[in-house]
Amino acid sequence: MKRLFAVIALGISLAAVSGAQAQAQDPGKPAAAAAPNVESIDILKQNQAERTRDQPGNNAPTWRIVKEGTQNYSSLPYKEAGILIQPKAQFPGQEHATTAGEAWRRYRNGPLITFGGWLLIAALAALLAIYVVKGPARNSIPPTGRLIERFTPTERFVHWSVAISFSLLGLSGLVMAFGRHVLMPLFGHTLFGWLAYLCKNIHNFVGPVFLVSTVVFFAVYVRDNLPGKSDLHWLSRLGGVLGKDKHASSGRFNAGEKIWFWGGLTVLGLVVSASGFVLDKLVPGMPYLRGDMQVAHVIHLIGAVLFIAGAFGHIYMGTLGSEGAYKGMREGYVDDAWAMEHHDLWYEQIQRGDIPRIRSREERPETGAPAKA
Repeated sequence: MKRLFAVIALGISLAAVSGAQAQAQDPGKPAAAAAPNVESIDILKQNQAERTRDQPGNNAPTWRIVKEGTQNYSSLPYKEAGILIQPKAQFPGQEHATTAGEAWRRYRNGPLITFGGWLLIAALAALLAIYVVKGPARNSIPPTGRLIERFTPTERFVHWSVAISFSLLGLSGLVMAFGRHVLMPLFGHTLFGWLAYLCKNIHNFVGPVFLVSTVVFFAVYVRDNLPGKSDLHWLSRLGGVLGKDKHASSGRFNAGEKIWFWGGLTVLGLVVSASGFVLDKLVPGMPYLRGDMQVAHVIHLIGAVLFIAGAFGHIYMGTLGSEGAYKGMREGYVDDAWAMEHHDLWYEQIQRGDIPRIRSREERPETGAPAKA
């Protein structure tokens, strides 16, 4: 009887083994589905020691903590030394939050560079259209040969100090901001890298010179740039663009020049200077955290683009847009006819003796015949 049971058990075992082999050799039969590669809740709750015990070499718990941006231990004496990756942030216009460094990079290389570049191109295109359609503002009154000192040597020195330092900052800043899209395809990576490095050093060292020059410029020119009643009339006529009479009365500086003085040189000049000092780490007592530097960079770039766009208009009006304007800043003197046509209220003050015709101690130039009344 025992032998019978043994034979039956052996037969059942052989049948089971044969069925398993036949199933493995059958190509038409689908294989069993693999388990999904998803970590369980318990695994996600593991700390690094527990994960190393169960899965040696798996550092997922550590990197989860790093990506959260939490403060951890570091022996380095710096406030953010224990934060390897910044916490999540979201700049205006971004669909979702990501790590602050990546959010800043996308914001800088995306809308700031794109819209800033197109704004500068639009400003240049508008000035080109004005020059082609309207041309420079020619003087309708013939020169009298009698000269007025419009800018003293001190005023011209201060102006050119601001102009030259601003030009160096503007050109170097444009290379660093837009050069990788415009110049690097032409010059190659190596040459553009050296050019960008040179521009960075020029930018850093010329920045303080620009700020000092701007402060002195403000002190020298603020008196003649205070708002007056004639400015409202000038603005209502848009400097002579509107109305039958193309002439709009103004003092030594018209309303457009005053707007540039206060909005451009003063406000935007201080904005780019202050943010630039933060980026150069020249502000005493500031911790210079990564988030602070990123915000300062955004402010600096926006202010600089607006400043450069406005400077295009100022440079155009001081050179090609108005006949005789550049000569007045270069040599310091303008003809009576130019003063009567462009700044008649200032000319009347000179004629009444309220303002000296020659304000500096330089030797009087050849003034020619007196102007006819």
